Amino acid sequence: MKAIAYYRVSTDRQGKSGLGLAAQKEAVQHHLGRDANIVASYTETESGKRDDRPELRKALDHCRRSNLVLCVSKLDRLARSAHFLLTILNSGVEVVFCDLPQVSGPQGKFLLTSMAAVAELEAGLISERTRAALKAAKARGTKLGNPDRGAALVAYVKANGNGQALAGKKRAADARAESWRGEISDMLASGLGNCAIARDLNAKGEVTVKGGRWTATAIRRLRERLGLTEATVTAQAA
Repeated sequence: MKAIAYYRVSTDRQGKSGLGLAAQKEAVQHHLGRDANIVASYTETESGKRDDRPELRKALDHCRRSNLVLCVSKLDRLARSAHFLLTILNSGVEVVFCDLPQVSGPQGKFLLTSMAAVAELEAGLISERTRAALKAAKARGTKLGNPDRGAALVAYVKANGNGQALAGKKRAADARAESWRGEISDMLASGLGNCAIARDLNAKGEVTVKGGRWTATAIRRLRERLGLTEATVTAQAA
């Protein structure tokens, strides 16, 4: 059997380290059989909530050109939006999910869209729970973030010169990042991921140093500069 494989990981770190990716590849190979010919594979680094998937578009185009099946390890690797999944199913490409029985025709489409609707509901409930956790933390008097971020940055720059050299620029960048440590740590401890953190900061009217909107990539880079991995956040919470 010939097929195109599609994999998705939520973060660049997962993609580079193979976290989650190896399991997806194993699931696809096992489902198709050891003698199957995986003609090509496409790996997306993006949240399952987002519909703009360039690698998925490439995979679907490849399937249409070559009249091949698209194989995905799990339904939630493809989409957590019932509407988006219907768009994929109506694209004319046959999609096989390793975690679901292969049911063709209207019954198969009903099963898949029902599963996607459940995944979409679950994602919404998780978001509500994390927001409720943040609200409860604020009600308990927990200080989230750093309200004196701007003043702290000005004081740092004054104390360390005007940053003429690269080292000075790095120190200033570190100071800007450090001013976000408390708020980002609290959000991570409440279970929010990079995408959710970016959405919350944008909803609050917060902007990046350059005055732009926050993105998952910007949050990831900020976390890398601060060394805020899942392990460090868990240790701090404990």
